[in-house]
Amino acid sequence: MEDRPINPSLNSPVTHSSPEDRSPVLEIIGGHRLSGEVRISGAKNSALVLMAGSLLCSQDCRIRNVPSLADVARMGEVLSALGVKITRKDDALEIDARHLSQSKAPYELVSQLRASFFIIGPLLARLGIARIPLPGGCAIGARPVDLHVRGLQAMGADVQIEHGTVHACIPGVNRRLKGARIYLDYPSVGATETLMMAATLADGETILENAAQEPEVVDLANFCRAMGARIRGAGTNTIVISGVPSLHSVDYAVIPDRVEVGTFLVAGAITQSELSLAPVVPDHLTAVIAKLRAIGSEVVQETPSRLRIVPGTSRLGTDIETLPYPGFPTDMQAQFMALLTLSEGDSIITETVFENRMGHVAELNRMGADIRTKGNHAVIRGVPFLTGAPVVATDLRASAALVLAGLAARGTTIIQGLHHLDRGYDDLEGKLKLLGAQIRRVKGDAGAESVSSLPVMPRS
Repeated sequence: MEDRPINPSLNSPVTHSSPEDRSPVLEIIGGHRLSGEVRISGAKNSALVLMAGSLLCSQDCRIRNVPSLADVARMGEVLSALGVKITRKDDALEIDARHLSQSKAPYELVSQLRASFFIIGPLLARLGIARIPLPGGCAIGARPVDLHVRGLQAMGADVQIEHGTVHACIPGVNRRLKGARIYLDYPSVGATETLMMAATLADGETILENAAQEPEVVDLANFCRAMGARIRGAGTNTIVISGVPSLHSVDYAVIPDRVEVGTFLVAGAITQSELSLAPVVPDHLTAVIAKLRAIGSEVVQETPSRLRIVPGTSRLGTDIETLPYPGFPTDMQAQFMALLTLSEGDSIITETVFENRMGHVAELNRMGADIRTKGNHAVIRGVPFLTGAPVVATDLRASAALVLAGLAARGTTIIQGLHHLDRGYDDLEGKLKLLGAQIRRVKGDAGAESVSSLPVMPRS
């Protein structure tokens, strides 16, 4: 395959309909068992921050195992707007930031992708100045950047927020950040990653306390170390970064996507299907595997990088509380809620990370689920079956939950809002088809016709 500039139409499954056409929808005929092996893609949340981290290097970077996603394409556009040369070859990105020239990221790009805000740290470290609009992304709750800002200020940056844009610069002659001791009020993944990247080229030692411990933070630290950064403690709550003058070229592979692994494990459990998944890092999935076992599925580690899910004869309700890593991940809350709708007894899910991450509840209830919410709590009473229905995805992980529910439901489910799904899953429907799922992407008009012919299923 020839090198090509990164572009949404070439690197993501997003389709752009003409104005007179409706957006595409996903049509799922449920009730089919799945079987086979799933090839897991690189981690979305890791790939995006590694792309931002490539700005730290004034030489060539090569990042492999990069998933084909709308968010990756958007991040590529952000880097290109800064003067970075970026091309894609198969699953690898070739990034040349030696001619990094722009300190201002375009609002129309940053407003669509929260992860693009992470470039503020590398831009400050390389250029001494950065102007980044406040970020966008899924509307799942307030995700303020105050931890990023306070941390950069502690390292000597002058940071102001005016008219929706963060203006940051390093005063003085040498335009270099200073090492500092920074305590994060909350173990924010984004703030940890932003400050860790900024500190790699700072003058002196930076200590991040109450740092996020997620695998993606460790992956970023390993990526920076491969470029010559001096970082220790990643994966613990205290990370120490000793600044170096510059970083060098790197060839690095993104870790497997633990959320994709978890989503397919739930797919096996909800359809009562035995599936094999690789490559995986089982240690990244401890909380997810524990809850699957509590519900009644067996998760077997066949090799160091392969898992198999063997569903049990029954599914039991369980309680879940989302927490920062190594706790149960908020990015798996919606998928497990879909599974618990078909589990015996009552379950309670408590969402502690994002306050607006229950948009899928109403849509699951449209399919026959029995879920009641109060504040950040959802009480799920298991039902015998779900029924296909027209539903709308409200965010990325909600879209995955509706796909899972559709796979298990009786009849046909039509899912709208696929732009959310395409942000974070690399060809999810293609992978499900290989497992035997009856799933296809169709024009909105075709989906509407299918909805009109859905049978009315009695509620038992």
